Order: sequence, then structure tokens, then C-alpha cells
Amino acid sequence: MKAKTKMIHAGITGDERTGAVSVPIYQVSTYKQDGAGKHRGYEYSRTGNPTRHALETLITELENGKAGFAFGSGMTAITSVMMLFDSGDHVVMTDDVYGGTYRLMTSVLNRFNLDHDFIDTSDPEKVEQAIKPNTKALYIETPTNPLLKITDIKKMVEIAKRHNLYVIVDNTFATPYWQQPIDLGADIVLHSATKYIGGHSDVVSGLVVVNSDELANDLHFIQNSVGGVLGPQDSWLLIRGIKTLGLRMEATEQNTKDLVAFLQDHPQVSNIYYPGLETHQGHHVAKQQATGFGGMVSFDVGSADKAEQVLQRVNYFTLAESLGAVESLISVPAKMTHASIPKDRREELGITDGLIRVSVGIEDSEDLIEDLKQAMA
Repeated sequence: MKAKTKMIHAGITGDERTGAVSVPIYQVSTYKQDGAGKHRGYEYSRTGNPTRHALETLITELENGKAGFAFGSGMTAITSVMMLFDSGDHVVMTDDVYGGTYRLMTSVLNRFNLDHDFIDTSDPEKVEQAIKPNTKALYIETPTNPLLKITDIKKMVEIAKRHNLYVIVDNTFATPYWQQPIDLGADIVLHSATKYIGGHSDVVSGLVVVNSDELANDLHFIQNSVGGVLGPQDSWLLIRGIKTLGLRMEATEQNTKDLVAFLQDHPQVSNIYYPGLETHQGHHVAKQQATGFGGMVSFDVGSADKAEQVLQRVNYFTLAESLGAVESLISVPAKMTHASIPKDRREELGITDGLIRVSVGIEDSEDLIEDLKQAMA
């Protein structure tokens, strides 16, 4: 089955009882039992819901995993995955992670003595050096947010096998349409499904797929115990969003390529971060492990004042948090998505005050280019 066909026909489609083409929204909290402890597969919607189950089955098949789980947000998904580990365990993490992930590790989970180190995972030697006797996992974003750094998933898997570690991949930017980390040997894949998978700025959610029955049992126990599950209405919205994921990813990538070509010739742009550029560090790795380069691009206009001018003057780019929607979104990571990271740490990573991050939508690329041109004039 080809990728775009899989987006529509994978998982549970329709409803056999009524013939409905779309999976019904089971807006229900509890289920009638035929006898004490004798249910028909569902007993309480925190434990399982038919609409959520349809979504979880779908994302499992798209990521070629063993089991999938839908959570109330991307951060709930990450938190639940981290609950697989014990107090005193250590996790090696990509240094250029989403600000919310950084905040979770440094200000919340550190209270429970879950240790971590932020490392440039695009450099395998640094990863090897960061591994400790209590290290349990490598957690990577690829591409990263917002500098689009690329980590070689296969190399991380090789390192993990030598040290008996799990490999966890945040696949939000690439989506299962462009990249399948489990096929490359990863153990756990997660998404902020709020982004490309939902695709319409109308749902907040997180998805996780695991590659083994053992991880499936452990994560379901955590999901049911903690209770941060996705509701049926939002589950249905994600199923609907996935049906057009392939079309949207192809459209946004083409628009991004057009936009990057414009930025390359602009005198006010000093740095462009986009994996599709041959000059981008990690371009060849991205080309090997993914079938597309995505719709995210970051570029530096030199100063906070210039970045603010661009934000105030654009018409077709919406100044907003988040990414991956049909409409183009624009942000300054230093003031928005990565504001929780200390300034000295941001500057060390290259997240300058003049760095602009754009999530390219599916508008006409000529309109987007003209809009940026006048905003930067």
C-alpha cells in the first residue's frame, strides 16, 4: 500500500454495524457489561474508547509499530514515556529540543530524580561520551526545533544496542509520511499530533507508538493509571486530519522549497536552517532516513528589532505558537516556543533573538514570498 493510500485505508475504517464511512464518535464514559467483569472490550473510557482505539490503531500502522497510544497533549505523551523510567535513571537528550521538553526535564521531572544530559546528538561521539552506567535511553528530535538539526537514527540505534538502551524519537516535524523511525530500529516514536497530524489548528494531542509487546503493556498501564487520555471528539479530528496528511506534507514541502530559494537571495538573511539545502549540516543523513524534508524553515534576520518588524508587517503568516497547520505560522523562538530556555543557553545553541521560525502552509507560494518580501523591505 502506497503512503497516501495508507493514510486513508489503514487502521479501522468506517462502522460495520451501520455502514458509516467514518468512524463514529463514541462520546461515552462507561459501558454496559453483560455480567460482573464481563464486558465487550470496553469498560471505562479512560482505559479504552472505540474512537480513540481507531486512532491508536491507525497511528500504529502508519509507524509500523506494535501498539499506539493517544494522549491529551504532546507534553502528556512525553511525560508518560518518561514515566517508563525509575528515579535515578539517566536519559541522553538532543540539545536542541522543544522548549516544553526542556522545561519538563529541568523543572518537573528532575524533582523525581530522573537525570538527563542535553547533548548534540548529531555527533555520535558526544552521545557515546555522555552515556553513564545508569543511562536507560537516548531521546532524539530529528529534525529539531527550531534549528532543524539532523540526528542519524541508525547510528543512535547502533549505540543504544551496545549499551542496552531504548531509542526514543520525536517524529513531530517529519511525521510518519516522511519518516518511520521504528523501521530504522527505534523503540518508541512520539508526536505532538497538535501539529502536522491534526493539521488544522483545532486539536491538542500527543501520540506514541512502541515496537514491542512489553513496552505496549507498560505504557498502557501508565496511560490508564495517569489518565491523560485523548477524548473521542479530538481522536476523530486526528483521524480526519491524517486522511489528508500526505497531500498536505507534499504541498507544504514544495512551498517551503520555493520560500527557501527566495531567502537564499535576500541580503538581510544571514543563516537559513532547512534540511533540504545541500549546505545544511546533516542534509545527506536526512536524505537517507526520510523521504522528504518537511515544511519548517528557520532563518536569521540579524536582530530582535528586525525580527519584530517582520512579525508586525506580514499578512499571510499568522504570528502564533505551534506549527504544522494548513495556514502559514511565524514565530520568534527566543520569545515564544523557547523562551523557557535561559538566554545564555539559547545563544550557545544558536537560537538568536533575530531567528525567525516559519511553519509553511498550503497557500500559494507566490503570495507567501511576496508577503515576506514586503515585510522585510
